[in-house]
Amino acid sequence: MSTATLTPTSIETRNPSTGAVISTHQVSSQADVNSRLDTAARAYTAWSAQSFAQRADALRRVAAFLRREKTRLATLMTTEMGKPIVESEAEVEKCAWCCEYYADNAHKHLADEVVETNATRSYVAFRPLGIVLGIMPWNFPLFQVIRFAAPTLAAGNVAVLKHAGNVTDCGLELEHTFRACGLPEGVFTTLVVPGRAMDSIIADARIAAVSFTGSEAAGSSVAAAAAKALKKSVLELGGSDAYIVLADADVELAAQTAVRARFQNTGQSCIAAKRFIAEAPVYDAFLSSFVRRAGELVVGDPLDRRTQVGPLAREDLRDDIERQVRASVAMGAKVALGGKRLDRPGAFYAPTILADVTPDMPMFKEETFGPAAAVVRARDADHAVNLANASTYGLGGNLWTRDVAKAESIAARLQSGAVFINGMTASDPRLPFGGVKHSGYGRELSHFGIREFVNVQTVWIGPAQ
Repeated sequence: MSTATLTPTSIETRNPSTGAVISTHQVSSQADVNSRLDTAARAYTAWSAQSFAQRADALRRVAAFLRREKTRLATLMTTEMGKPIVESEAEVEKCAWCCEYYADNAHKHLADEVVETNATRSYVAFRPLGIVLGIMPWNFPLFQVIRFAAPTLAAGNVAVLKHAGNVTDCGLELEHTFRACGLPEGVFTTLVVPGRAMDSIIADARIAAVSFTGSEAAGSSVAAAAAKALKKSVLELGGSDAYIVLADADVELAAQTAVRARFQNTGQSCIAAKRFIAEAPVYDAFLSSFVRRAGELVVGDPLDRRTQVGPLAREDLRDDIERQVRASVAMGAKVALGGKRLDRPGAFYAPTILADVTPDMPMFKEETFGPAAAVVRARDADHAVNLANASTYGLGGNLWTRDVAKAESIAARLQSGAVFINGMTASDPRLPFGGVKHSGYGRELSHFGIREFVNVQTVWIGPAQ
């Protein structure tokens, strides 16, 4: 079996607050990749034979380790991709919760389901598939991986990770974490390889399925490679989530939540609210409160516990959000807050709010991955729904109104994988996570997520009755 021919190069990580080099890693050789996939294949044989209880104990050890090492792991994330330290600590806690959720629930989610047929007995069983390849992004460098790995391992599969290059240290630390918690070598493996190696690794006969989180373009490429190899894939791609504020909403609460919904993780989240659609009677009041509250955000060194907005993870990401803002302003949007990069070292951009954004502008049409919000005026509730659906994306969304029955009716019309009514969109291990349209397919988390990478096997026992 062969994988990609890997050109001997290195992957460099940099601190986005300063631009300083953190570490340099040699790309794995072809021989090393093959050896590590062989180890993973051997590990699968033993790991899949363990009971749910044994695998649950392993995940509980991982959860305990993550909590013990929270300060160190959070500092690593913040240093490598710029996340404010308080948010990094919360991310570690969420990773531990996710591990515990699957430790507690995998056996229930994958229990045999008896089906009455003409057989003496018949049932549906859920069997592991083998090695699942996870291709993961940098914006939540630990949780994105755990969100994929915890259900994958709980089901009896083993995991191979290709992490984003700028968080290579986080990827290697995750492999260390699983090994330090007593999981056998090969149950969780991190490969240090460039993106161009993915097609050949996906095609490798040892890989059973692929989970991808990232951009629409990269996801399309991964999906094509998986389809060519006739392998299951789950894609969690971009989002341009609508945040609808209806005329009867609690405007102050909606504006307060909007700040966190947009600027958490410096706006670098697929499920961050991005298009703020306010019904005409409350448009001005919402915009005013949103601008005032966002203007109070503390921007600075992400290792400082007072900081709420840090640098973007890379300079090219800062440049792209700057382009989107400038182009939208040139087309008629008004800068209500910010609208510029900050004059300081690092990939910093001021928290920005644009008013009077229209559907033809980049801030509406494109995914905005940074601290910039688009505020859009809707004539009425129906117009707000039409604006929300006028996107190629369909990941999540928010709806604010005091009329919950009306909200549930509107939610049924929104083309998104999730709708959060009078609250902020967030992933939760108990609920399925994923999107429609160009936001991808398949689901992560809950029982839907753990069943994505299993063989749903029918067992029929005769004779026929």
